[in-house]
Amino acid sequence: MSRRVTEILAAVSLLGMFLAVWMALQYVPTALAADGEPNPVQRIFYVHVPSALTAFYAVGVLFVGSVGYLLTRRRGFDLAALAATETSLLFCSIVLITGPIWAKPEWGRAWTWEPRLNLTAVLWLLLLGMVLVRRVSAHRDEGARFASVLGILALPVVYLVYTAVERWGGLHPKPTIGRDAPSHDPRITLGFGICTLAFLLFGTLLIVLRARLAALEERIGNLAAGAATGVAP
Repeated sequence: MSRRVTEILAAVSLLGMFLAVWMALQYVPTALAADGEPNPVQRIFYVHVPSALTAFYAVGVLFVGSVGYLLTRRRGFDLAALAATETSLLFCSIVLITGPIWAKPEWGRAWTWEPRLNLTAVLWLLLLGMVLVRRVSAHRDEGARFASVLGILALPVVYLVYTAVERWGGLHPKPTIGRDAPSHDPRITLGFGICTLAFLLFGTLLIVLRARLAALEERIGNLAAGAATGVAP
């Protein structure tokens, strides 16, 4: 991606995030609780669900990068996988933080040991494991191979997270937004769509910038190694 395109992506994604925050807090209607009273905590779903979808999207990029690296050993694929891993970990962390904030007033407890929540925690641990594997491996390529294998395993975990409620049930609501607000209100669909698009664009921006930073880090490392040995990299 060229510098100009990256700058445009950065401007659009940041403006989109500001718009998403405004829509989540001001534009969309307030959902109703079971007793008919306004339920403003429901607005957190305009962050929670788009964060989950962005984490899933980043895992898709991670899967492509992991498969590409294992088949070709090209560094570009590994850099994309590395960037997608850290981006997915970030948004998965947001999911695990915002979920309990919503669950506490809704369910009376922040965490229930149901399949969707457990599998989301498994995904988070798997992503964290990929980050740690790269850092503790003695050789860069060795860490990249191990992380790529884990990256491939992350995709079926995402599928299980997404389908967990339909497969095994649980208190967690099905993929929807504003379920207690008037279904005919177009502000719900528009607000959720804008928030999701803004988060996906911002996630893409983070992947691009992190991949570029990783490439620069490798270049600096190679230059430092070449200077230490007296050999041009």
